Amino acid sequence: MRYEKGRKDASRDRIVEVAAQRFRGDGIAASGLATIMGDAGLTNGAFYPHFKSKAELVRESLVVALENQAQQLQEVLAAGGPEMGIAAYLSAEHRDNPGAGCASAALLPEVARQPPETREVYTERLLVLVRQLSAALPRAKDPEGAAMGVFATLIGALQLARAVAGTELSDRILAAGADAARRLIQPEGEKAS
Repeated sequence: MRYEKGRKDASRDRIVEVAAQRFRGDGIAASGLATIMGDAGLTNGAFYPHFKSKAELVRESLVVALENQAQQLQEVLAAGGPEMGIAAYLSAEHRDNPGAGCASAALLPEVARQPPETREVYTERLLVLVRQLSAALPRAKDPEGAAMGVFATLIGALQLARAVAGTELSDRILAAGADAARRLIQPEGEKAS
């Protein structure tokens, strides 16, 4: 039985969406294709008409997750600037919902072990995020450097907070990470409030 192109595209999009969430929530290695396809409401046999391999699905799901993150960052920066972005990123809600959160914080160790094509795609998308944030830091001495430092601080703090989630230490890590990130975005010569 043949299906129209729109249905095939919709199925592919659904697989990518489900995989992006599953990879962030459970990790790439722990997410089997059978589980992803079941979550997408499809059979295992429906995978290969859409993707050549799990590595291709990982790559495409990273693109989708990071494009969504770029859109969210744009909205947060427009609504409340970098400070609001820091607060949202290092929130208990974000910490407690990795499947819907930052792909970097959830997947960096596994991304580093992916094929070069996947790491290249990740790098391109990371630079989009860095450029977005650096554009919101025009008074910084080195806006791009400050943006990279902020992302490194946020991602590291979130990973640490998730590792000890459910403890008072987790909340303290979120707060300390937010303080450090806010200091990074202060224009030279100004003190953080």
